[in-house]
Amino acid sequence: MSREYPDYPMVGVGVVVWKDNDVLLIQRGKPPRAGTWSLPGGRQELGETTREAGVREVREETGLEVDIKDLIDVVDTIHRDDEGRVRMQYTLVDYWAEWVSGEPVAGTDAADARWVDPADLPAYNLWDETLRVIDLSAKAR
Repeated sequence: MSREYPDYPMVGVGVVVWKDNDVLLIQRGKPPRAGTWSLPGGRQELGETTREAGVREVREETGLEVDIKDLIDVVDTIHRDDEGRVRMQYTLVDYWAEWVSGEPVAGTDAADARWVDPADLPAYNLWDETLRVIDLSAKAR
């Protein structure tokens, strides 16, 4: 199914990963939003749960093993064209997780992966919703 003008919403999973007091960010290597910083994550595949998708996406994009702890929020993002038709729609399921093992190495869809002190997040120009779920996950820990 095409990402543009889909027949139904796509489900994506994002994971806020914590190691001590640092949060994991990845730099997107492919569209959409190539070059921007974000949480690791991606589309859920047929036959896997959203938690399984989160663990898989973190592993594929960073090489890390994580332990998903809890759901943070579900974010709906809908983009319409000038005629009002839905051009793109994602349902984003965000979890928080603790680092288990490994060092972040960019893989698959990521151009870079690194641990970031939350005080340094403004330098990464993150989407407001990303900042919000990181903040919610910090409070949930």
